[in-house]
Amino acid sequence: MPAKNSTKEYLENSYYHIYNRGVEKRLIFLDEQDYSVFLSYLKEYLLPKNTNELYNIISNPNSSWREKDKANKLLRMNNFFGKITLLAYCLMPNHFHLLVKQTSANSIDVFMNSLATRYTMYFNKKYKRVGTLYQAQYKAVIVSTDEQLLCLSRYIHHQDLASQGNALRSWQAQPSSYPDYLGKRKTEWVKPEEILSFFSKTNPLLSYKTFVESTDQDLFPITKLVIED
Repeated sequence: MPAKNSTKEYLENSYYHIYNRGVEKRLIFLDEQDYSVFLSYLKEYLLPKNTNELYNIISNPNSSWREKDKANKLLRMNNFFGKITLLAYCLMPNHFHLLVKQTSANSIDVFMNSLATRYTMYFNKKYKRVGTLYQAQYKAVIVSTDEQLLCLSRYIHHQDLASQGNALRSWQAQPSSYPDYLGKRKTEWVKPEEILSFFSKTNPLLSYKTFVESTDQDLFPITKLVIED
C-alpha cells in the first residue's frame, strides 16, 4: 500500500502542495549558503530565460571561458516560466514546502526532479558525501478548494522550527515567501496576488497577516495535504 500522500494525481491548471525532507529526517540545509543556493535554483527555473543575452555572452570574444561555460549551462537548463507558478514557500532545516500551480500535467514532475537532482549534486559536493539526500521522492498533493488553498498558505508560512541543527531562531526568520505577502519584499518569481485577493488591504482585522498569525488555526481543511509526522 502506498504511503500517505505518496500517490500523485497530475492535472492541468491545478494547485499542489509539494514537500520533501532529508533522509532519516536529517538536515538538508546546514547554513545560509544552502538556503541561498536552493532559492537561486528556484529563481533560475521560474524566471524567463534570456536566451539573447546568453547567446551574446557566448559569441562575445571578450567573455571569459567561465562566463561562456555558465551561459551554455543556462541555455541547456530546463526552464519552467509559464509552466509552474510558485505561490508560497518555506524552507526548514530538514524539509521544504512549496505551493505551486502547474499549467500542464507533467510540469511538476520535471520541475521537481530537476530541482532535487541539482540541489543534491551541490549538497553532496559541498559536504563530501554520496547517496540520496531526501527521504523519498517528493510528495505532491492536489489542492481542491479555495479554503484548502488559503489554509495551506497559512500552514506553510507558520511552520514551527525544527529542533535540530543550526536552525534559524524564529519562524519569521526561516526563508519563506511571507515577506512578499506582507509587502516587505517583491520577489519576481513568487506570485502572492491570487491568495491575497481573498483578504482586505485596508482592514487589519481582515488582512492576510491577521489570518496567518491568529492563534485560532484550524488545520482540518488541509489534514490530508500536509507532511506526515
